[in-house]
Amino acid sequence: MKSLDFHNEFEKIINRDYFSKKIQPIRKNAFDKFSEFGLPNKKLEDWRFTNLNHFLKSSYVLSESKHSEPLKLDLTKFEIPNTSTIVFINGHFKKELSDKIDNVRLLSGIDYLESKNWSLQNPSDCPFELLNTSFMDSGMSIVLEEGQNPEKPIRFLFIASAKEELMISPKIHIDCSLNSSLTFIEHQVGYSDNFFMNSSINCFLDENSSLHHIKIQSDSPKAVNINRVHVKQNKDSQYTFFSLALDSQLSRLDIKNDLNGEGADCSINGLSLSTQNEQLGSHILTNHFSPNCSSSQNFKNILHGKSSGIFNGKTVVHQNAQKTDSKQSNKNLILSNNAIMNSNPQLEIYADDVKCAHGSTTGSLDKDAIFYLRSRGLSFMNAQKLLMEGFAVELFDVIKNESIKTFIIQKFEKWLSEKT
Repeated sequence: MKSLDFHNEFEKIINRDYFSKKIQPIRKNAFDKFSEFGLPNKKLEDWRFTNLNHFLKSSYVLSESKHSEPLKLDLTKFEIPNTSTIVFINGHFKKELSDKIDNVRLLSGIDYLESKNWSLQNPSDCPFELLNTSFMDSGMSIVLEEGQNPEKPIRFLFIASAKEELMISPKIHIDCSLNSSLTFIEHQVGYSDNFFMNSSINCFLDENSSLHHIKIQSDSPKAVNINRVHVKQNKDSQYTFFSLALDSQLSRLDIKNDLNGEGADCSINGLSLSTQNEQLGSHILTNHFSPNCSSSQNFKNILHGKSSGIFNGKTVVHQNAQKTDSKQSNKNLILSNNAIMNSNPQLEIYADDVKCAHGSTTGSLDKDAIFYLRSRGLSFMNAQKLLMEGFAVELFDVIKNESIKTFIIQKFEKWLSEKT
């Protein structure tokens, strides 16, 4: 996508009269910064393995009101029992397709900004974060009051179904007050041939609160999906993240987690499944700012065809963060001679009383294990499938809700059956 295209689309959104005028300075400030910085390139360390060629060749446009009506979709195929779902079609909130959620504050982006006196701090100057703020046009925010614990998980279901190459920019805030707890699902589904999902999720966890965040990404083969998650945790809070990513031409997940209060804990996990020419990347930064905090990063990739994967995990233990307990693990299974994995686990430690470990392994299926399983009567394909299931099953244990876990395992098994 060319710079001129972004400027043309920005003129469209800045002239939409149904947005509050108070949001315009926020947009303009972000877009001016984006225009100054431009898009990232491979000269930047954090972007040297990310291939933006498909993105640069596409011409994305803003989603208009005409795109709010879904094509023929069977929403029952996305059903997760005992889950409250909010539906967005091409970035547009669809009240008639969404569940009514009582006793939880659900705010539009405008209402959330108004509650914060129109103060929006960009979590970073990443060009795609600046683009998200410039074009933020969808999404919703969740605010939990003190002690709130919604009985059902809340899911935001984003469906892309337009014929045009749309750019969708959800900005979501999740605020968990003292002693509150929530299971939140971010579910992205693509029926469009090509679209650009550029999302930003900002989570604040107050003292002794917990957030279980699950991301399910199942896009169109030519989709570009750039996702950023920014988490700030106070004392004794707990953040658990799990991501299942598959079927995108380009997918990049950036998570930045700041452990600001003593006793905070975060567990960040992901499974990426790629084939053909797809590229799926995970970039994780965990900052330990306070003592007695724990963190883990556990990511696995299964790569087929000419696909490529990226794991760039970094944990920084700052000077005052004594008694830190941190672990990193990246394991990758390569099923094709043409697949490529780039793995880069990193530790930066500025405290002397810590327990930190990291590791990375990349390899193919064990031929001896396949031979053993075939000797017991399994076909070659079933032997492969069984070993891949064994490779991934550990990650599913972090999902405590059985309905969600079953849904994700079914998607994983379907991918195995279709792609391998």
